[in-house]
Amino acid sequence: MSEPPSPHNDAPTGDGVRIAAIRPVLLSAPYADPENLEVRLALPTGWRTTGLVEVTLEDGTTGLGEGYLAVFAPQVFVSTVDLIAPYLVGRSAGDLAERYRDMVLVTGYWSLRGAARHVVSAVETALVDALGKRAGVPAYEVLGGRRTDAIRLYASGGDSTSPSAMAAEIADVAALGIGTFKIRARGHEADKAAWTLEHAAAQGIGIAVDMAQNLADPGQSAADTLAFLGAVGAATRWPVRFLEEPLGPARTAEYPALRRAAGCPVAGGETVTTAQELLERMASGYYDLVQPDATVVGGLHQTLAVFAGAAEHGVDAVVHCWGSAVCQAANYHAAFAGGGRLAEWPMPCYPLRSELLVEPFRLAEGRLLPPQAPGLGIRLTAETERRYAFRDDAVYRCATPMPPAVPGRWRTG
Repeated sequence: MSEPPSPHNDAPTGDGVRIAAIRPVLLSAPYADPENLEVRLALPTGWRTTGLVEVTLEDGTTGLGEGYLAVFAPQVFVSTVDLIAPYLVGRSAGDLAERYRDMVLVTGYWSLRGAARHVVSAVETALVDALGKRAGVPAYEVLGGRRTDAIRLYASGGDSTSPSAMAAEIADVAALGIGTFKIRARGHEADKAAWTLEHAAAQGIGIAVDMAQNLADPGQSAADTLAFLGAVGAATRWPVRFLEEPLGPARTAEYPALRRAAGCPVAGGETVTTAQELLERMASGYYDLVQPDATVVGGLHQTLAVFAGAAEHGVDAVVHCWGSAVCQAANYHAAFAGGGRLAEWPMPCYPLRSELLVEPFRLAEGRLLPPQAPGLGIRLTAETERRYAFRDDAVYRCATPMPPAVPGRWRTG
């Protein structure tokens, strides 16, 4: 697998400060609303879990990182953190490349690609956060410095189950000044996509479509995807801005052919757990937009390795941000350090996307401005841990059937 790029020569290194403690933290909070299909299918209690790692340095500085694994398997997340921690405590926090290699050695035999990578992501991110806080600089400075002054955002949501709820989502996007709204529409929901394209266009908003096939088994094929696009095109003149995760995991080899025939940019990669695999996919022509997630792919430096590979292959790197504020901050700092031009802005209400922030994210005309607080700009208090204590009924359920389409619900015209 590819090695992470070395920290910039001028980046804070920690001056030999050592890691004193590492602990996992599980938090659960209310998520979205009952009209959200994700809630109905996978989160019936309406609560969702976030998994964090808190690293404490010997001088008392703390850092936070997130691993997306905890949404689905919170106890696996906790156990893996507890397994890794003894190998890192007492070692230098500033040598990020060595600490990453330590974690790969501990987990690589049984999870070189997979669940443990989410925990590696969380620990590496927490170290970057702690080093930034200790040096009094934003995390992107630890990553080598900022390469852009603003990043255009696309709003991400669109899993409403009724036209009235979708119209409310469109209004929320318009209020933010964001010009692209990514919705969820599966293969049988071409009418939903066409309805949303028509109604969003009236407010100057373009629509991207996430087909949510990254967990589908059996997943749809390239032919199924082209049929969906044909049905959408027959119902509206407005084009799809980009198409995300249109193929099931057993069909990924069809991406190059689909990309040639789709007539719109094709995006994917959010579930891939190594930079190397994303580099291989880009080299094989899978994507127009590659979507690494720092909470999945091995941390911030591995995300930057994807940015470097994307530049080499003429692909746009667009960070995926579907976790808490820690996930958002980690990915946004990586995007600023990597020179990103577009990033995801999650729309569903989730208190852990606001209450963990030291300062709100700054948006101007649909663009994200550079964070200014030290580290990732996040904090975890005892009160937050008490208020959002882990609930074992807030675990994401993947093995649930998709409800059938309701004829006429999304009628256009």
